Amino acid sequence: MKRFNNILLIALLSVLSYQAIAQTQDNRLAGPSALPLSVEHCRQLALQHSEDLQQADLEIQKAELDQQIARNAMLPNLDGTAMGIYTKDTKIMEGMTLQMRGMYMAGITLAQPLYAGGQITTGRRMADIAKQMVTENRRLTHDQVITDADQAYYSLAAVRAKIKMLDAYAEQMRALKNQVNASLRAEMATENDLLRIEAKQSEIDYQRQKAANGETLCRMALCRIIGVDYGTPIQLLDADRTVVLPTHLDNSLANRPEIVLLNQQIELNEQQVKMERAGMLPTVALSLGYSRYGNIKLQGTTLAQDGNYYPYTQKFCGGNPMAMLSVQIPLWHWGTEKKKMKKARLDVQSARLELEKNTRLMTIEVEQAIHNVRDGYTMIETAQLGVQQAEENLRVMRLKFDNRMATMTDVLEAQSSWQQAQSNLIEAKTQYQIYLTEYYRVTGQL
Repeated sequence: MKRFNNILLIALLSVLSYQAIAQTQDNRLAGPSALPLSVEHCRQLALQHSEDLQQADLEIQKAELDQQIARNAMLPNLDGTAMGIYTKDTKIMEGMTLQMRGMYMAGITLAQPLYAGGQITTGRRMADIAKQMVTENRRLTHDQVITDADQAYYSLAAVRAKIKMLDAYAEQMRALKNQVNASLRAEMATENDLLRIEAKQSEIDYQRQKAANGETLCRMALCRIIGVDYGTPIQLLDADRTVVLPTHLDNSLANRPEIVLLNQQIELNEQQVKMERAGMLPTVALSLGYSRYGNIKLQGTTLAQDGNYYPYTQKFCGGNPMAMLSVQIPLWHWGTEKKKMKKARLDVQSARLELEKNTRLMTIEVEQAIHNVRDGYTMIETAQLGVQQAEENLRVMRLKFDNRMATMTDVLEAQSSWQQAQSNLIEAKTQYQIYLTEYYRVTGQL
């Protein structure tokens, strides 16, 4: 009875030690001044830090400027010119000299396009489509940033969970070693049993160190994504997030950014066809202007009534209004405009084929993502059952070993099975969360 009570005491201490390790491991790994980080906070920091997203924002600003430029094409243009000339005196004929010392000319012109064959309207529509495309491209970048952030977050959570598990495994081996040492002093165990336990402890220490190195690399990768210093300790708040299977898995592609972009590319190419057709039509423009000139002098002599020559100076200055209606009609360009329009139509066909091809590929990708989510959830349920069976098997083997009904090999195999079952559960939960994020990405729901 006393021996049985000792066995229960050892088992109870092992369980309490495992729980204490599980509660304090995150704080010990994260550090005293750790950054508390949930999945949503991680996503927000990643979005704020992403250089790719900042570049996408700049592209949107550029597209907005292109829209304004396209709208301004239908407005009148006001231009001003000014010119000053200083030259030596020029003799026009005997006794007459033209002076342009500081001659000036200035003018203002107002030009209004009246008809451009639809180029202005088509240009505005193309600028609007380009703005929509860069906006969708930003959404595509946004989804990829979230996907990368989630993967880094759950990878760090997985490696920390494995460290916890290895610490619990090491605690089990220490308890078993203490028991074998007690049995060895009572000559109820052999030195070989102790050596096998010590070999297993060395293996656990090696795995623990390897996992710790992996934890450092995963933490640094997450720090890079969220834009904090690489040495920043991190406390994961959603490390044990509840796994929930979505009630409905939609396989629609309508909201996926890539599909929207491909449809917009077709529309843009269709507008390019209209633009090339407009280049074959006449253009009409109205110009109004006014020019002013002055500081021109003509010096010479003139014959007076008294028969004598007298010098005189005449100044020239004035202004001229101007109105002009211009019509430009393309007549013969060796078929260049028709070839451009044919090329634009081929671009439309190519864009439609690209849409068909990528729609089929993305449909397969979505179906694969749905399959992965469902399969991942099933793997979690299988792994949880495996953990329960491994824990029960380990408990039974320990009791049998204490009662001399099982060998050390049986106990070590049961503990190895427990370790493998725990690892399987950690990997299954991590992979499921990554699968779930990927599903939301490929269906455009992020």
